[in-house]
Amino acid sequence: MTLRFITSGLPLQDLIVGASVYFPPLFYAVALGFFLWLLAHRLLRGWIYAGDIWHPLLMDLSLFVISVALAQALLIAWTSL
Repeated sequence: MTLRFITSGLPLQDLIVGASVYFPPLFYAVALGFFLWLLAHRLLRGWIYAGDIWHPLLMDLSLFVISVALAQALLIAWTSL
């Protein structure tokens, strides 16, 4: 019986490369989206917490999701140049 350690078909084969850690592209979108969310939250904070919005936490979460989607679109546009 021969054991072969072939990692060419495994889903996590490119997770660790040597001593460095591979970050998937979604990590970059979330990191950039977080900074976009910080900017948008700072600009809209007074309106969100003034009582005009039914639930401020849901509005913050929606802004974060929109920021991550915008960051992903920016990264796709930047890499396709």
